[in-house]
Amino acid sequence: MKLAILSRAPRSYSTQRLRTAAQDRGHQVKVLNTLRFGIDLSGDEPDLQFRGKRLSTYDAILPRIGNSITYFGTAVVRQFEQMDVYTPNTSWGIANSRDKLRATQILSRHNIGMPPTTFVRDRADVIPAIERVGGAPVVIKLLEGTQGIGVILAPEMKTAEAIIETLQSTKQNVLIQRFVKESKGRDIRALVVGDRVVAAMRRVAKGDEFRSNVHRGGSVEPVELDPDFERAAVRSAQIMGLRVAGVDMLESDEGPQVMEVNSSPGLEGIETATKLDVAGAIIDHIDNQVAFPEIDVRQRLTVSTGYGVAEIAVHEASDLVGKSLGDSGLRERDITALTLHRGTMVIPNPNSHHVLEAGDRMLCFGKLEEMRSMIPSRRRRTRKVKRLPKEPIHDVRPE
Repeated sequence: MKLAILSRAPRSYSTQRLRTAAQDRGHQVKVLNTLRFGIDLSGDEPDLQFRGKRLSTYDAILPRIGNSITYFGTAVVRQFEQMDVYTPNTSWGIANSRDKLRATQILSRHNIGMPPTTFVRDRADVIPAIERVGGAPVVIKLLEGTQGIGVILAPEMKTAEAIIETLQSTKQNVLIQRFVKESKGRDIRALVVGDRVVAAMRRVAKGDEFRSNVHRGGSVEPVELDPDFERAAVRSAQIMGLRVAGVDMLESDEGPQVMEVNSSPGLEGIETATKLDVAGAIIDHIDNQVAFPEIDVRQRLTVSTGYGVAEIAVHEASDLVGKSLGDSGLRERDITALTLHRGTMVIPNPNSHHVLEAGDRMLCFGKLEEMRSMIPSRRRRTRKVKRLPKEPIHDVRPE
């Protein structure tokens, strides 16, 4: 395999470990400065220049895109995607994970446990927003902060209001998030590669510091993940479009609470804590995918007019409840179930004997018109209208 690591820090621990792991496995590997690429759109085929010359052919890339060059870096990754070069982290996955608000919006649609979060811009909305997440203390986060920078704990309502107003006055966008007290100064970093967690560590803040980032002096220790934490980490990374990711979670009384999904996780802390070859696991995953790449079925299976991929939910009132897939009538309607989702469990390629239950979700391929007819009409969100009490009618008589 010929691999390019996109990195502006060739001497950093993570880049060096990835390069060594690839070389030890007999792969050709080069570290290429992301900013030295040129995106060539002048020809019939998408192409890239590097240092002013046409780039040679690569089987795969491993993006290590820094926060300061997200826009250009994701454009380069997107061009590699157009050239059918494999990347474990998609351009849209990197862009989504960098924006804390966008990432939170995406994960909130998939029942991922997260600390209650809100986002407002108007000064008059700040106090109601703080109250919505449970009141002070609250955590205030800049949307594009990294390594704990731009994360502030406000212990009181007035302090939180003042901090938010100050940041907004400097054109900064901030999130307001509930402070998970039982996890103060501690979090878990799970390193996801493909569909599994290859290593996990607990990070503990130094002294009274509530931020547990290693860059802020926090200590690390290996940890055996509870299955709920492992499932939350893997699902979060996959939802974001990342096959290599560091997922940060809080240990709350309600289970795992995902804080962030990092598309370029550092390897030094987690390899030191766990003594595991995380870099090797990443290289092995990329090698396996180059040999037999996964495809995005939502993009690739829409090859025939009128056919496509859709998700069908089995509602309580659906006539599918209690029927097996074989008796559901889906095949007669030219619909094939690719996967069956039941709670946190995923059943790939379900057979005809699987009995459907209320709450199941099926990823299906087939006639779009038939699948559209199976989706109930959207219910409009209704709001309760407070009725004012009727004023008493006074018998007013002219004098």
